[in-house]
Amino acid sequence: MSCPSRIEVDDQITMASPLPASTAEVPGEPVRLLKFLAQLAIGGSERQVLNIRQGIDKSRFDVHLGCFGRFDEQIGEDLTGTPLEVYKIRKLYGVRTVKECLRLASYLRHHRIDIVHAYNFYANVFALPAARLAHVPVVLASIRDTGEIWTARQRAVNKLVCRLADRVVVNAEAIKRVLVADGYRPERIVVIPNGIICPPLRNGHDRDLHQEFRLSPDDLLIGIVSRIDRLKGLEYFLAAAHDVLARVPNAKFLIIGDNSFNPQYREELKQQVITLGLQEKVIFTGFRLDVPKILSSLAVSVLPSVIGEGLSNSLLESMAAAVPVVASNVGGNPEVIVDGETGFLVPSQNPAALAEAICRVLLTPGLRASFGQAGRRRVLEHFSNERMIRTVERLYLDMLQGSRRKRPEASAASSRLYK
Repeated sequence: MSCPSRIEVDDQITMASPLPASTAEVPGEPVRLLKFLAQLAIGGSERQVLNIRQGIDKSRFDVHLGCFGRFDEQIGEDLTGTPLEVYKIRKLYGVRTVKECLRLASYLRHHRIDIVHAYNFYANVFALPAARLAHVPVVLASIRDTGEIWTARQRAVNKLVCRLADRVVVNAEAIKRVLVADGYRPERIVVIPNGIICPPLRNGHDRDLHQEFRLSPDDLLIGIVSRIDRLKGLEYFLAAAHDVLARVPNAKFLIIGDNSFNPQYREELKQQVITLGLQEKVIFTGFRLDVPKILSSLAVSVLPSVIGEGLSNSLLESMAAAVPVVASNVGGNPEVIVDGETGFLVPSQNPAALAEAICRVLLTPGLRASFGQAGRRRVLEHFSNERMIRTVERLYLDMLQGSRRKRPEASAASSRLYK
């Protein structure tokens, strides 16, 4: 199987880059773009893909989706009109996986897909070889965490597969630094931070939410928006909650996220709540589609991640809702939070520091309002959905123009692919 050429372009796209109209206008019919994810469900990468799919210029791009599984009840969005194929595999090797990979390659050829963009380890390993087999002109990988949770074998496989990509798109400078240290070529890495949709600000507490969880109007709500995962450090949040209550007795603590992701860890957290005597103070809300409504009622949003963070959607969404944030100083969190201006950064796995930062926000007059306003301004200026989509569009069009310009040189360029 011959490999198409790697694509060279002149400029690396970063958040610091200017955003003029693209120089790579594609004449005629729209660019056929396929985005591939492991699961089409709730999650940071998934939300970014759906936001792009919704906001991308339909006159320029015809978006297709591919995944291993879909969970429509978690998406909360009508996908009618977007071609979507599910490739049901249980592992990344075996006869069935090869057949499904060939089916994807056939789909790419049949629909004359111009660009394939895969997201994260499993999608990269599955979709990038299929795209090269189908001779797709532009192939992009994505890595959206700092990789501490990967095994040595997974890191090696991901690195090998990413050599098939024309670019590796990451959402934080922290991820780029990790990849470059691991031997990835820096000029092949494109940093495009997440963008979120900034809804209008809500006024005051949500009455229905307070009734649902039997909250008092005087309760100060401190929340985490996160899946139930050890990497998120939820046990440190609960330990900090115990210390916060000694100074802020009317505090209540919400863990807002999927309760089924890691049942064993969830039960450990619930037992910790009992051990700490927090049964009347901690609420596990489970999966919610009304996160913006809940955020509007929070006094502080917390993200005590241990490792692995890329660029957190939950931090951006909290700041967009003008909620002050407290987060551990790991991964891409320092790229979102301006310490002392939009929130506080604290050492990872340090509940005492976490509690102290939360109490400073709650007990310092005027700090909640100033942090909230500064955080919303920061999101609007640097992390808006519109800015992210225009940056992605520019990357796609420039890469495709580069591919068409380089096509006559494909044979010579392919010899450089594995240097």
